[in-house]
Amino acid sequence: MYSKEEAQAIKKEFWIAFAEAYPRKWMLYDTKIKDVAFKFFVDNKKAQIILEIEPKDDEKRKIYYEKIESLKTILLDEYLPEAIFERNFYLDNGKVVSRIWVEKNNVSINNKSTWNAIFDFFNTEMSNFEYFFYEYEDYIKDLETNT
Repeated sequence: MYSKEEAQAIKKEFWIAFAEAYPRKWMLYDTKIKDVAFKFFVDNKKAQIILEIEPKDDEKRKIYYEKIESLKTILLDEYLPEAIFERNFYLDNGKVVSRIWVEKNNVSINNKSTWNAIFDFFNTEMSNFEYFFYEYEDYIKDLETNT
């Protein structure tokens, strides 16, 4: 078990190493849709690329999720065959969001020997997710166009 300071140092070292291995600007919060963001996640068991849909207005959350869900076949066939869709994902704080994500298991931020595998996963899968989003962003953003 690591102390809080040691865990923070490992996280910092991990993210610096990732940025050095793949020095590019990721879309992340720059989706141009309020409260819709891409996220990197890693812990001591897995790594994930997440598209989180979390508008305060539950109706908007449902619409954005359903728009992306309507493109599910395309996303799975052409970009991310392992993507997982969850309309109602409960965060630790009890908040309900919608999520689409991909996951790599059996890797750990605490095990430097798995870092390259995580970096490669992040680079490949986030790039694919971003390509999908760029291709369909006009449709996803337009709340007037029904699913």
